[in-house]
Amino acid sequence: MAPTVDDDLPVTVVDSGAAPRFWSDRNVIFFANLLSLFFGNRDGARLLRSEISCVDSYGGRLLPLIGLLYAGGENVLVLERHPEPSLVALYRELGLPLPEIEIVTREELVAIGERLAEGDDPGHPVIDRLAQRAAEVIDGFVTDETIARLAQAMGKRTLSTFSGSHRGNNKLLLHRFLEESGLPVPPTRLAADESEVAAALEAFRRAGFRRGVAKAQVGASGIGLMKLPTEPPFPPLGPAFFHEGPCLVQGWLAVGEHGVTEVRSPSVQIFVGDDAISLYDLTEQILEDSIHQGNESPPPYLAGHPGLRDELFRQAGQASRWLHAQGYRGTASADFILTFPGSGGFTAYLCEINARVTGATYPSVLARHFHPAGCWRMRNLELRKPLPGGQLLDKLRDHSERFDPARGTGILPVNFNLEADGLVRKGQFLAIGDSLAHCRGLLDTARHDLPVEWDYTKDR
Repeated sequence: MAPTVDDDLPVTVVDSGAAPRFWSDRNVIFFANLLSLFFGNRDGARLLRSEISCVDSYGGRLLPLIGLLYAGGENVLVLERHPEPSLVALYRELGLPLPEIEIVTREELVAIGERLAEGDDPGHPVIDRLAQRAAEVIDGFVTDETIARLAQAMGKRTLSTFSGSHRGNNKLLLHRFLEESGLPVPPTRLAADESEVAAALEAFRRAGFRRGVAKAQVGASGIGLMKLPTEPPFPPLGPAFFHEGPCLVQGWLAVGEHGVTEVRSPSVQIFVGDDAISLYDLTEQILEDSIHQGNESPPPYLAGHPGLRDELFRQAGQASRWLHAQGYRGTASADFILTFPGSGGFTAYLCEINARVTGATYPSVLARHFHPAGCWRMRNLELRKPLPGGQLLDKLRDHSERFDPARGTGILPVNFNLEADGLVRKGQFLAIGDSLAHCRGLLDTARHDLPVEWDYTKDR
């Protein structure tokens, strides 16, 4: 039976100019378990690992964030490899409350999970040390079975239940809630196998759609999501799409079809507490082929559409109460597809909730911390020739583009993705400014004027 949604649970919109309140009374041992996002779907994890460059340094972007999310004392961040030293020094210089670092590789974490599943001792010195820490809470990108078992073995607890984290990331369960609540949903069919996907696409072709999209019930970073033609031949999806059961097949809402003249991709940033929910930012996703490349806040088109902001927050609030009812606690993002017809007005479709620290959480929390009333834009930049992190930071400083806390503006690297030799291959760069035009100018100037060759890239 589905958990009961509490319609009276308080939902507060934190207006610009104020920093949201997160876990003010809790500290955490946080496992950067990126490849656990698929909850045992090994095909999905394998695909993600094959497509993310420098995957073992991805968790480093949590370093500046953990002390802002969990402000109750000393925290520990468990990474696969040490973060870039010059970036750590920069965060300390900026006064960010940094966690202590422990290292457990992905392979070690998988082995620990297997031993725990068999009822054995974890058998790892880092886990033995962590069990002695004062922090009572264990958390991760998701609360999978390994995180839940680790918490039990260490005499601690998780913020979210395993079921809450798993259900909270399930697109089919959310879709059913949206339908039952009378909220807009795109044309959708369920498909239990490849033949049913083909039948769904043919039905959408007859309905006037040139493309459709297949969505696994649980996916991440573009894995488990594929745009498809509605004319055969149809490319195979693979087993990752059906790991949880039938996938969703939806008509792709595109400009030029069904009266749509414009499509946007806003996202509401959410914090689900024990007894209340905060909606603390509204961003626009920068996408390419449905893959996240960055975000900016606020969306530049809001002022031209009265009522749009309120409608996005209304739908996000309803979905957040559903997320709370599943047993999930922590940060999340509610992602929308927004269509505009030529006749005026708009339709907002809440297409998914990502119940975890997402690609928009990092810039939103940091920007609200340093410049609550400002704007921000974050992009992923890949260097054509890898450089030492200290040298890259020096170039930003020498060109007066590195973030200056006294002014509250500039470019703040959120993370460096490292090659095996420790050189920076790519990174996430957050521009904080007084206006969106200011933020865009900062990144464009840095990209073209610094003596570094780099390109915008996907968040992988």
